[in-house]
Amino acid sequence: MDDTAAPLPPDELGHRLTEVYDLVGPLYRRAQRSVEQGLAPDGVSVGVRAVLTLLHRGGPMTVPQMGRAQTISRQFVQRMVNDAAARGLVESVPNPAHRRSSLIRLTEEGRRVTARILGREHAVLRTVGGALTEDDVTACLRVLGRMLHALDHVDVD
Repeated sequence: MDDTAAPLPPDELGHRLTEVYDLVGPLYRRAQRSVEQGLAPDGVSVGVRAVLTLLHRGGPMTVPQMGRAQTISRQFVQRMVNDAAARGLVESVPNPAHRRSSLIRLTEEGRRVTARILGREHAVLRTVGGALTEDDVTACLRVLGRMLHALDHVDVD
């Protein structure tokens, strides 16, 4: 059996995953700066972009659902929803499952803006290169998902 295919012992796994964390921080900050530059034509903040793309991918949601999905505080999500609503990008609609917590959904303008933003981001991301395979990306998503799951106990509020 190939040693690289065997599960790592916990201590070695901890050291290797520290290397991942060391890359994720700078990656996140650079990606955020890149996203901010890409958002400039639409005048949308990174926080509003997060709300728009979450609604684009997941459909209408409540503010608490968005907070849980993004692991950020409901208060921050509410501010971003308010900003997006002021620009006509999202709207509140009645929630049949909960009277006091409205659903937030994209407006037609919100769908157009989100499509432009995601199109610009896709154009940048398709230049990553490195001969990455489907297996590479799947493994990356699996590892990052496990790391995120390990931190589920951390409270965002």
